[in-house]
Amino acid sequence: MKIVTSLSFRGQCREAFDFYADVLGGKVTAAFPYGAAPPDMPITDDKYKDWLMHCWLEVGDQALMGADMDTAWAPHVDKPKNGFDVTVHTEDREEARRWFERLADGGHVVMAFGETFWSPGFGSLVDKFGVPWMINVVPAAGWTPAQA
Repeated sequence: MKIVTSLSFRGQCREAFDFYADVLGGKVTAAFPYGAAPPDMPITDDKYKDWLMHCWLEVGDQALMGADMDTAWAPHVDKPKNGFDVTVHTEDREEARRWFERLADGGHVVMAFGETFWSPGFGSLVDKFGVPWMINVVPAAGWTPAQA
């Protein structure tokens, strides 16, 4: 089983997923615009032809899915993302810091990246696309915080 987070955008899905692929070292393996859909699809308005109805990003053995949505079909898509975070874990503190800094660029930091009582490095942010993220370093066996 694989549980995959699906992110909704309003015309920025391709840009966001290309950015996430670059930051996380992944690859966009699918990006289907509404304009390429069969003619019997319910969304045929030309203003959506370049928006993505399905996008898939592979990062290692993990994935993110995404699509562009309009308020006519997803009434809350224009509201701030709320109640979830895309969370990335690594054992490499410097890698985590790089991810955090890149994802925070153009967005805003919720909790600055740094050591916590549970991790050698943790931070949370909302990226420039409005997506909330948590970046967490998995502590090595025997790790204790410096302020212990």
